[in-house]
Amino acid sequence: MSIAYNVVRSAMTGIYNTFIKTPPVLNTQQYFPGAGAFTDNWQTIQGEAMGLIDEIESVPRFHELMPEQYKLSSHGEKEWRMFILRAYSLDISENMAKCPTLAALVKADPSIKSASISFLAPGKQVPTHTGPFRGITRFYMGLQVPLAEDGKPGVKLTIADEGYRLGNGDALLWDDTYPHSVENNTDQWRIALLLDVYRANMPGPLRAFTNTIISLARVSIKWRGIFPREFA
Repeated sequence: MSIAYNVVRSAMTGIYNTFIKTPPVLNTQQYFPGAGAFTDNWQTIQGEAMGLIDEIESVPRFHELMPEQYKLSSHGEKEWRMFILRAYSLDISENMAKCPTLAALVKADPSIKSASISFLAPGKQVPTHTGPFRGITRFYMGLQVPLAEDGKPGVKLTIADEGYRLGNGDALLWDDTYPHSVENNTDQWRIALLLDVYRANMPGPLRAFTNTIISLARVSIKWRGIFPREFA
């Protein structure tokens, strides 16, 4: 499965690279104008995410949802857990119900194709990797980011060799096909909101190609039974 995944990903990357020439970090207003709805409500979203900590053991490890990501998810024997509310436009009803404010914001914006709350264990490092295709962009917002000894956020997100230390309520939109990594250099869980946003300003043929990929991803999710519960 991992070999096929890598072959398909490589082919998709080549197609997108022919048409898209954008930098690693993107202008939020241009590529995700709906971002303000999330940054304006970050404290409420934070409260909903913090409510999941008591049941963290029931939040799947990333590789339990996507076995292809085992090396990233299990690296260093520290945990990376993902609470997924939406996956390629498929809403997970039970998870949506646990985060009503976040769910309402996600449902109100059709450009959001996937939404999850990422839990990074103390000391966890996710090694450098790249996303699968450029038809979506990645929105990151810190929800509960522990501080380092210097009083700054103790979690470092590195994108194309540039480091970012984003605190609570801080957000960034980037193209995750560029090499990126993250390290939690604290003794506490880091919680962040991750949204996959449909890339704005694509030419017509590339939009059609992207729509096909998203449709196939939905079929794959259902066929593989990644989420056994009913979708909304």
